[in-house]
Amino acid sequence: MRALRFAALAFLVGCGGAITSPPDAAIPDSGVDAGPVDAGADAGFDAGKPDVGTEGDGDFMVMPPFTTQPDLTDQGNPKGKFFNFTMDSTKSSIFDGGDPTLNPAKPRLLTRNIRVYVPAKYVDGTKAPILVIQDGPGPINEIAFALDNLTIATNPARKIPPFIAIGVQNGGNDAQGSERGLEYDTLSDRYARFIELEVLPAVLSNPAIKAAYPNLGFTDDPEGRAAYGCSSGAAAAYTMAWFRPDLFRRVVSYSGTFVAQQNSGQPESPIYPLGAWEYHSSLQLITNSPVKPLRAFLNVNELDNGYSAPESGHHNWVMANNRMSAALLAKGYHRRYVLAKTLGHCASEAYRATLADALIWVWRGYP
Repeated sequence: MRALRFAALAFLVGCGGAITSPPDAAIPDSGVDAGPVDAGADAGFDAGKPDVGTEGDGDFMVMPPFTTQPDLTDQGNPKGKFFNFTMDSTKSSIFDGGDPTLNPAKPRLLTRNIRVYVPAKYVDGTKAPILVIQDGPGPINEIAFALDNLTIATNPARKIPPFIAIGVQNGGNDAQGSERGLEYDTLSDRYARFIELEVLPAVLSNPAIKAAYPNLGFTDDPEGRAAYGCSSGAAAAYTMAWFRPDLFRRVVSYSGTFVAQQNSGQPESPIYPLGAWEYHSSLQLITNSPVKPLRAFLNVNELDNGYSAPESGHHNWVMANNRMSAALLAKGYHRRYVLAKTLGHCASEAYRATLADALIWVWRGYP
């Protein structure tokens, strides 16, 4: 693939352990009605959609020298529009910054920045697909260039839909006891509901956006809704799709924190004691749950967090991602797994060398 040096990869690790409680146990929510879950959500990843085949699925490797993919750079094509605004977290009914389990020594952000890119190919009045970017703005500039370049690609195999990119800032700090950890590392649909019920309506009602696109709309088709993240933001992206496949079905995960980093004291803790580690180990949620209609791109970097201490178990990022990929493969999911040699946690070289192809692959089959 042009500047990339990919090779077939055979380094998957099997999943161990046995399930100890029902994988679909009821989870208390914040009291906000998210509406009914799609009855076909657990019927399999095709869920009535045409089979898109397995092209691009599998295991790959990228290694030095790392080169930014041209589609993530300015190629002189027509540009869309960027918008920026803030949300007052104290007015949120889901994440108001006042959760009693938060550590006061870990400051939280009570004003959350939102950055939006509407591509040039978007036609006002149509129901647009969306990509929600955790830890916004994240790589929204590179994603914007990908939209500029790939929505008009002459090669159908490299064309992507004119989705709207929405970068959402986290609530502050990191890991257990933090607002960011509460939002991203909690195994439930809370964060997906926050995006659906608070962030997306705020985008649609923003005065500057409404002035430029008075008839802007987002698709209700979950096949047209994707989530991106790195580290705990990647865990959040996967959790959005896992718990609410009626809302989101496409995932781009870099250096995913699929480890035991869930805040203690949450209602979800007794159900999923080890947080995102439960997806692939301990409860083995992927293995022991019906197949969900998800499509997941996963990246792990060779020197990701915990790489030097395999004995650290549920705090080992490389082990966790290997097991995630193995579990998805065994269940027959569409998944693309990329190991980046020599790089550390959330290294920008990893996404700059792979993100264009990741977006092309993750959007395959839409519309």
